[in-house]
Amino acid sequence: MATAAIHYSQHLARVYVWMCGGAAAALQAGAAEIAALDLPGCPGALVADLGAGFGMHAIPLARSGARVLAIDSSPMLLGTLDELRGDLPVRCIEADLLSFRSHLTEAPGAILCMGDTVTHLPELAAVESLVETAFSALPRGGVFVLTLRDYSVRLAGDCRFIPVRSDDARILTCFLEYTADAVIVHDILHDRNPDGWHTRVSHYRKLRLPPARLINRLEAVGFDVRREAGVGGMVRLVARKP
Repeated sequence: MATAAIHYSQHLARVYVWMCGGAAAALQAGAAEIAALDLPGCPGALVADLGAGFGMHAIPLARSGARVLAIDSSPMLLGTLDELRGDLPVRCIEADLLSFRSHLTEAPGAILCMGDTVTHLPELAAVESLVETAFSALPRGGVFVLTLRDYSVRLAGDCRFIPVRSDDARILTCFLEYTADAVIVHDILHDRNPDGWHTRVSHYRKLRLPPARLINRLEAVGFDVRREAGVGGMVRLVARKP
């Protein structure tokens, strides 16, 4: 089974902007999410965007006046971010998100880990490590924002097939299967070429991370946590360091 990094490198990265509806639509959606957060210290603050991808949130943050440290494991997605950012103050780092603190030159006003990125971590111990590192990296009043899907309740039967996006030239569908602590995501990609349709399939593991468990961990290290409804059925957790 591929790791999340390998799955994106070999399968999803090349279609990720398309999967999100195209760059313009994705950046517009990201801007709406950022505006709803009302992050402290913006403009002017440093914001760390963990799992930044092609910049869906990093670019709107920079447009709002923030300085952004964008970390992702995909060189292809970071390359797209670099093209899209223009002259905006976004520093792109290809790295594991757990190492983000080693790339900070000052305390960030906010840390983002959005788009279900936290469930890509290999185990719950890694989630706990991320939470502890975020708390220690933030100043008083700083905010750690996570969005994730709640996989704690198993989908059954045909509900495990999830259409992601389709057009005349491409179809992407996900299929989910479950273990005790993980969901195995199969991404089934059909591309239409001049000689017909071609199918590529890859799968990777995501954590089944109940939001309540994550909230408990955030509160245990000292965060004040607010749970909200995120976009696309996700859960949004806004954790503030008192």
